[in-house]
Amino acid sequence: MRTILHADIDAFYASAEVLDDPSLRGKPLIVGGDPRRGVVLAASYEARARGAKSAIPMARALRMVPDAIVRPPRFHRYSELSEAFFEILRRFAPIIEPLSLDEAFLDCTGEERLFGDGVSIAQQIRALCKSEVGLPVSVGIAPSKFVAKIASDVAKPDGLLR
Repeated sequence: MRTILHADIDAFYASAEVLDDPSLRGKPLIVGGDPRRGVVLAASYEARARGAKSAIPMARALRMVPDAIVRPPRFHRYSELSEAFFEILRRFAPIIEPLSLDEAFLDCTGEERLFGDGVSIAQQIRALCKSEVGLPVSVGIAPSKFVAKIASDVAKPDGLLR
């Protein structure tokens, strides 16, 4: 049976902002463009709980979360963190299919002798992402990409689901 993992950094841009400014932890945070014309690129889970989410207009998000802290995107920083994330993923699988800066599928079939079963690999990836990159990662494990992606979504935030 195949072992497919879907690894996804939780609320990537927002998590990166919290990583670099810990005073933002636990607060409603929105990363996005101009409040009149821009869109939300990422929202912390505190802002999401009040309706803000990626791809909605900033004006709408700010009506839902008027006390949100808004930060402009820092794509250079997100790129650095993404590279560190993918460096970790490359340690565990020869086949990686990136979906974006913050998520990828890994085919870990046959890697059990080196790293343990899918759950063990996912635990190692999550631990390394926390210790080396400083970001929370949710991982789904399944015999297919489709089910692994659903599992990682259900595992959010900062979880693991097989």
